[in-house]
Amino acid sequence: MDNKTVRKTYITGMPDKAGAFLLASRIIARNGGNIVRVNYNKAVDTHTLFIEVSAPEAAHKEIKSQLKDCGYLDAIRTDRRVIMIVLTLEDKPGAVTPVLEVLNRYRVNISYISSQENGTPYQHFKMGLLIEDPEEISGLINEISRICDINILDYEVTDRLLDGTVFYITFANTMRHILNLDQRQTNEVLVQANKLMQILDEQNKSPIQTFDYIKRFAGFTREKKGENFKPLINFYELSQDVKICCIEPPCGSNTYILDINGQLLFVDSGFACYKEEMFGVLRGLFPGFYEKPLTAFLTHTDVDHAGLADIFGRVYMSRASSENFEAERNGQPSFRELNPAHAPYCVLSKIISGYNPPAAEKCVCVGGRKGDAPLEYIGAVSFGGYDFEFYEGNGGHVRGETVIVCRRLQLLFSGDIYVNIKGFSDEQREFNRLAPFLMTGVDSDPAKARECREYLIGRYSGYMICPGHGAPENVKISENALKWRGKGI
Repeated sequence: MDNKTVRKTYITGMPDKAGAFLLASRIIARNGGNIVRVNYNKAVDTHTLFIEVSAPEAAHKEIKSQLKDCGYLDAIRTDRRVIMIVLTLEDKPGAVTPVLEVLNRYRVNISYISSQENGTPYQHFKMGLLIEDPEEISGLINEISRICDINILDYEVTDRLLDGTVFYITFANTMRHILNLDQRQTNEVLVQANKLMQILDEQNKSPIQTFDYIKRFAGFTREKKGENFKPLINFYELSQDVKICCIEPPCGSNTYILDINGQLLFVDSGFACYKEEMFGVLRGLFPGFYEKPLTAFLTHTDVDHAGLADIFGRVYMSRASSENFEAERNGQPSFRELNPAHAPYCVLSKIISGYNPPAAEKCVCVGGRKGDAPLEYIGAVSFGGYDFEFYEGNGGHVRGETVIVCRRLQLLFSGDIYVNIKGFSDEQREFNRLAPFLMTGVDSDPAKARECREYLIGRYSGYMICPGHGAPENVKISENALKWRGKGI
């Protein structure tokens, strides 16, 4: 028997009556399970309860089986449809009764209803209808239209409509459509979204805002694919034999490419979901780049920086970053996910961007910090005749964060220890408002992050700083380099 303790979240659909949760808790307890998180918000959903249970794998099988026997694990049906209608009825007693009888015959639940007299002989009834069988919508509408005038509206979630299972169903359908998710992924999105809602609700932040930000994050990321992927691209000439290209996507980290006498060195790589788009850009900028050996340096392991790490033959990184990827490959949480406030956003980011950690054979460990300095030297890598020094930060942004310095070129890659907020485009500024809200802040330890950032700025004043987001700063370029400035695809 497998006695390893694991955590699983059950999305339960319970009857809205006394004792429903008591029955579930007894099932979990008698099978040796421990409830470590539970969330229920009647204002959002009168039936759906999220229960996270810690138990051995064998116990989970029994818990799942017995909860299913009670009908508590009937899946949230994402084939349901919620439609909003407006009925124009005579302003007289009983006018709405024939319509209600039709809805009753079709077994349609009313999720929302609103009407008010307006000084005319008619009233406008606004109704939200939860349709169990989409194939019956046509017959339903036809019958109602024979009773009164009916208009079909687009359904929008507002605070007044947070009612019944409507909210979760609508959210699940929206995310499934935006991201083309399967049922397992849809359930995982629901679990993580619920965790986020619970965290932010304790800070008196609106549940509706939480779900709206998640949808905006997913929608923005996917809207920028294909022809809409239009990164800012700038070239700078650092010496006779070295040029650097900065690719700034609308969302995700900057990608830097050093061209040293035809050899290409990448620093970070953006979101995984833009792989094809990035390949298209790189083919235009560096003809034949497919045939070139590809090497990368990684500043840190956040998914918006490490998404394309697997395309490179070798990726140089700190020891902590390598350990982070090893944990992910083994199905364990990343270092950032160990922070409960950051975990839901991180898991959602992986699903939304299609992230997978790089293979072990591609990860090259440069070294690891041993002291307590804000930035600690951990090793160096030579590329194209130039030495690049790696300095690991104190973990203020995320454990394993690394600053990469080339003294000969007076060049520094800061990752997210330092970002150029003033250099954001309008699109980048819009997107980068989402993470601080959903993560309640982007730094693991803000005080340490501030200390590391201040040290970096003071120590490397006058260097060309290439931040994780935003345009490079303190750029010293020759007149010959002006021809490259602003060059794009």
